[in-house]
Amino acid sequence: MDLRQLEYVVAVADERHFTRAAALVGVSQSGLSTAIRALEAELGSSLFERTTRRVEPTEAGRALLPYARAMLAQAVEARDAVVDASREVSGTLRIGAEQCLGIVDVAALLERFHRRHPQVEVHFAEAGSHELLARVRAAELDVAFVADAGHLGALPSRDLGGEDLVVLCPPGHAAASSSPARWRDLEGHDFVDFHPSWAMRPLNDAAVAAAGVDRRVRFTVGDVHTLIGFVGRGLGIAVVPRHVAAKPEAQALVAVPLEGGGDRWTVSAVWSTRERADSPTPHLLALLDGSVQACAPARDEGPRPQARPLVSAV
Repeated sequence: MDLRQLEYVVAVADERHFTRAAALVGVSQSGLSTAIRALEAELGSSLFERTTRRVEPTEAGRALLPYARAMLAQAVEARDAVVDASREVSGTLRIGAEQCLGIVDVAALLERFHRRHPQVEVHFAEAGSHELLARVRAAELDVAFVADAGHLGALPSRDLGGEDLVVLCPPGHAAASSSPARWRDLEGHDFVDFHPSWAMRPLNDAAVAAAGVDRRVRFTVGDVHTLIGFVGRGLGIAVVPRHVAAKPEAQALVAVPLEGGGDRWTVSAVWSTRERADSPTPHLLALLDGSVQACAPARDEGPRPQARPLVSAV
């Protein structure tokens, strides 16, 4: 058995669905099914019971799972050990992040990384969390900072923290009078929300469905400041992480706590399972120890060595 097969097994076990698992690991459903059947033939035992509605691990599958997860983790640790043994860190690091995540200051983190490892060429891309996860799975990005804890699958990840959600609305709006607000209180109001590739949109959609209410999203945006501007113009209300409401541009707006919304905005660092042996990724992740504290503005660490350009577009 190889690591790719084990990654497929973990994805199917987590998703209980072959199509969703294939999407998580960035392979076709037929390719994933063929790989798992080959592994089952090699082991001489069925790993999953397949029905038209659901997929469940067999007893043999459940027995394999902890070893599969451990082997995937050990493979990542082995790559990290090789990188740590290198005296000089160089090469290319491809990083992605969703805009305005909160929790982690990506710009400050990249500044600290560049000061410590000036020979690494950094490429940065900004996109929604769903797109970033797809690019990490396709090995187009080495590491990404996302707010999408529910769809990480078998990707190695580190939880960096979370925060409450609030309802952002203009003063005098009906939603501003109830604190905390409930989803059923918001039914009938117009909403401004992000594109579905952003983590906030599916999070809101799932919460609306769970509450059994209807929601009218009149305006779909792809930028935090555009959202704040639309709300300020009275074009709709928005449910956002608390740090968005704390922006200077939102000072004139009202932020109402959302009942049941505590700690649902979760920010994670994720990285590729197909890391190059000499990848600088472990050195970036090492700066995350202490999460928010690790991303405080960097202290002066002395003269900068001659370095390559810090950031270029992907």
